[in-house]
Amino acid sequence: MQNQRTAVADGLRLVAFGLRVLVHVVLGGAALLAVVTVASVLGPMLALDLYTPPVAAWWTVFTAIAVQGVPFLLLGTVVSAAIGAFVPERVLTRLLPRNQALAVPLAGAAGVVLPGCECASVPVAGSLMRRGVAPPAALAFLLSAPAINPVVLVATSIAFPGQPRMVLGRLLASLAVAVVMGWLWARFGREEWLRLPKRSTGTSARGLRAFGAGLQHDFLHAGGFLVLGAAAAATFNLVVPRSILDLFTGSAWLSVLLLAVLAVVLCVCSEADAFVAASLSGFSPTARLAFMVVGPMVDLKLFALQAGTFGRAFAVRFSAVTWVTAVAGSSLVGWWLL
Repeated sequence: MQNQRTAVADGLRLVAFGLRVLVHVVLGGAALLAVVTVASVLGPMLALDLYTPPVAAWWTVFTAIAVQGVPFLLLGTVVSAAIGAFVPERVLTRLLPRNQALAVPLAGAAGVVLPGCECASVPVAGSLMRRGVAPPAALAFLLSAPAINPVVLVATSIAFPGQPRMVLGRLLASLAVAVVMGWLWARFGREEWLRLPKRSTGTSARGLRAFGAGLQHDFLHAGGFLVLGAAAAATFNLVVPRSILDLFTGSAWLSVLLLAVLAVVLCVCSEADAFVAASLSGFSPTARLAFMVVGPMVDLKLFALQAGTFGRAFAVRFSAVTWVTAVAGSSLVGWWLL
């Protein structure tokens, strides 16, 4: 009898917790969708009141990016939260060989089956290092997981319909950059540059509670960056004169460098950055590929996360070299494939 009561009580607590998670996710999603709805409904009305076609164009671009990106953003955060809550880090530790030269490409390829957003990749990489994974392999996984996971690749295929080479180019360039950076750290990295995160004194949360907390945090956090990125991309298309864009779009190298810098500043989540890149139709395919390769690996929020987790000496060196490698890698792949 006592066991039955305990089972019933545990079941009720599980249901109550599930309802709380659902309420948080629904409220968070409603808040994000409310912004999109206001943009899509009131935007055209406001544009008509102001009689300014550029304002109508701004609302159109903003709404298109946000509406297309939200479903993939939600799917990506669900997958990321589930992996963080239910997949132990020791799974990757046991699969990687001790030889760093072999462990780096395997860890980079693991980003395909163990996806995560940029914000989650930094603490996951730190946890892997604490559990014995060599830093070069952990850093390769840090760069590849948010860039080549299935959610990102599917989103890219939707954003660029009928252009499978853009999806393949993103996969090849991102994986190559992640592997090269892991090998570069194995060859030139120094222990004093990398401050390993301290081991947590408490027990890490697992299961449904960790899943709910991770989903709520990642969706709301990344959703804010999606809205800001969509607004910034729409503003960029509206404010920057065509004559200035022609200076960059007329030069293949200048257009790549401009979008590579823009990716660092906009901080768009990798699950949604393909839609922002697709909206920048005035630029070459190689430049837009550079935007999608650089963004998940180097941006302002990632720099802050890396500096707080591994130290500023590491973040400055690693981010700078990663940016140069990502620009070079995407340019080579774009020239060869696109």
